[in-house]
Amino acid sequence: MNTDAIRLLLNGEPVDVTGIAPTTSLLAWLRIHRGLTGTKEGCAEGDCGACTVVVGELAGDTDSLRLFSVNACIQFMPALDGKAVFTVEYLRRQAEDRLHPVQQAMVDCHGSQCGFCTPGFVMSLWDLYNACVPDGTRPDAARISSQLTGNLCRCTGYRPILEAGQRMFEHPAQALDREAVRAALLRLRRSEALDYAHDGAHFFAPRTLEALIELRSRHPQATVLAGCTDIGLWVNKQFRDVGDLLYIGQVEALQQVVEARGRLRIGAAVSLSDAFAALCLPYPELGELWERFASPPVRNAGTLGGNVANGSPIGDSMPALIALGAEVVVHGPGGRRSLPLEAFYLDYMRKDLAADEIVEAVEVPVHESALRFRSWKLSKRFDSDISAVCGAFALRLEDGVVRGPRIAFGGMAATPRRALRTEAAIDGRRWDEDTLTAALRALAEDYAPLSDLRASADYRRRTAAALLRRFYLETRAQDPLDAQQTRVFAAFDSFAAQP
Repeated sequence: MNTDAIRLLLNGEPVDVTGIAPTTSLLAWLRIHRGLTGTKEGCAEGDCGACTVVVGELAGDTDSLRLFSVNACIQFMPALDGKAVFTVEYLRRQAEDRLHPVQQAMVDCHGSQCGFCTPGFVMSLWDLYNACVPDGTRPDAARISSQLTGNLCRCTGYRPILEAGQRMFEHPAQALDREAVRAALLRLRRSEALDYAHDGAHFFAPRTLEALIELRSRHPQATVLAGCTDIGLWVNKQFRDVGDLLYIGQVEALQQVVEARGRLRIGAAVSLSDAFAALCLPYPELGELWERFASPPVRNAGTLGGNVANGSPIGDSMPALIALGAEVVVHGPGGRRSLPLEAFYLDYMRKDLAADEIVEAVEVPVHESALRFRSWKLSKRFDSDISAVCGAFALRLEDGVVRGPRIAFGGMAATPRRALRTEAAIDGRRWDEDTLTAALRALAEDYAPLSDLRASADYRRRTAAALLRRFYLETRAQDPLDAQQTRVFAAFDSFAAQP
């Protein structure tokens, strides 16, 4: 193997990659350099799913094989170093002289019309297939639907594709040889950190936190890269020159989720999928937000640390984390420092982060049983859409009296921000209609939202108030409503579950 090359396993075969820019997308490389045109370009921003592929990597202390779907259009090639990439062409090779069960099910159910989106759907289903076949499980309709939220189709209406997601398990099983893939990845593993360069641009992929901090101090102007779900759009849509890239995805210390001393510590390189899985254990109320946060391929690639460090006023994770009292840990040559997440955001896209510092982790308190907590987002689509408003609410009730309220919104200001006047209006008061009325008056003074393409200022004010009222209805001391009684989508649950 060439030690200066990007090493990966492509459809089961080891490949050395050189002579391409560090910002070359996996999609462009597959189509232009390898002639694998089954993977399509639809949106180039991780929204349509036509470019979906499955990536495999070694994970954990046992180096087990982990498979997950990603959008090839927003994955830079050097970030795939040491990993396996499977495209739709691999499925035919795996099944030899017949269609793979996933493909055959799509044929059986008439799941393809124009066919442009079909390879992406097939790869998302193949990802689910590989997760279920080894232990013989059969996913229900809700899980199949969730798996496909990152794939758009303009022709079929989705029903036949969802049916294919069930039918694919009725054919003779065609399991991936996971041990063969794992063994091949072990042979690819490099002993040194990747420092890939082309035409004056570098891609640094340090292995240790110490090396990352040292590189950051030497290259303060480098772009820190985590999951590439945002920076990929800078390149594809805004044609930015992002300069040198400092990739945190190989730093083991940043890939860990640890609970200690009443706090859940989530490293900056932990994927959104894994971060929400960990957060939903103490906070099951985050389940719907997890489902509605982007799509599986985006959550599999993007990181919670990256979402926090990005600082977008409409980032879905920040209001909930702020309401829960999360802190962000930043690290630079001078050492670590922690600060409340809300204090991290200074102004629109401005953070309390020096040029030579990186976000190391997010720490979230594990709540006591008395905490009442909810978080909801409002967007034009249920799945895979950016919020117009995202609200999060947390408080304790002691004999019906509000204690320690924390209320935060995204989409209502230049940064994710707490509703301090609203909190003051309810703290120490009985949680009743009079207190809610005072809270709604205060909320109108807490924010002066803007109008934009996602929502008007008036819509944002009205819906933020409606979310606060919904929180009250679910948590009031007298006759609280069940979540299904306030959830507008509940009426569609039984319909969505139909085969």
